Amino acid sequence: MSEPQIRDFHVHLYFDATELARAQALAAAANERFGVPIGHFHTRPVGPHPRGSCQLTVPAAQFGEVAQWLVLNRDGLTIFAHAGTGDDRADHTQHVIWFGPSEQLDLSLFD
Repeated sequence: MSEPQIRDFHVHLYFDATELARAQALAAAANERFGVPIGHFHTRPVGPHPRGSCQLTVPAAQFGEVAQWLVLNRDGLTIFAHAGTGDDRADHTQHVIWFGPSEQLDLSLFD
């Protein structure tokens, strides 16, 4: 059986209403420094995500550098990152990295 190939990583910045400005600032800084695209700022849970979130899409070759920067610059925000292999369930359950405390995802959409 061949190993899955990672196309990219999705980095989800989690935030509550009081953290929105911090999430926006972090996303803007990541975009400026690494050129990663910034997705929509969802102010309520969407998909499997338990609260407000914004996705940054990071090329696989750049993820190590971005991850190191996030560790030092996340400003207390929880960040959920996962590989993009095309297997959504595995990408959201097995191929994951948490920066800060982990949170419970709603995996029912993958059933």
